[in-house]
Amino acid sequence: MSPIPYKSRVNPKYPIINVAPQQKSQVTPMYIVLIGWIYVALMMSVAEATNTTGTVLGAVFTFLLYGVAPVSLVLYLMGTPARKRAIKAREAAELAAYRQTQAQAVDASGEPDGAGETAADAVAPVREKP
Repeated sequence: MSPIPYKSRVNPKYPIINVAPQQKSQVTPMYIVLIGWIYVALMMSVAEATNTTGTVLGAVFTFLLYGVAPVSLVLYLMGTPARKRAIKAREAAELAAYRQTQAQAVDASGEPDGAGETAADAVAPVREKP
C-alpha cells in the first residue's frame, strides 16, 4: 500500500481535501484594491496627458489627487491597529523594565529591615557642646 500525498489524513474520518484548514489564518489587508486604484489613477493621468486638450500638469495633479492622496489615506487608516499594538507593546516593555529596576533598587537599598536585622544606630548620637 503506497501512501498518496493528497490522501493523508488529519482526522481519521475525513481526508485532507475535504476538511477546512485547521490552522488559524492571518487576516491580511487587501492591497490588491489599492494597487488597482493606483493603476486606474495612472491610466487616467496618462489619458489626460495624451489628450489633445489635456496637459502634463493636469495629469500630475490627477495622479496626485485621485491616486496618491486616497491610497495614502487608506494605508494610514489600515495601519492604525498595528500602530496601536506596537505602542501598547512598547509601553508594556517599558513598564516591565521600570518595575524590574525598582525591584532591584529595593533589594540593594540596604533598608534596615531588608535583611531581617536591626538598624546599626537606632538612637541618634547626642552632640556635645564645646
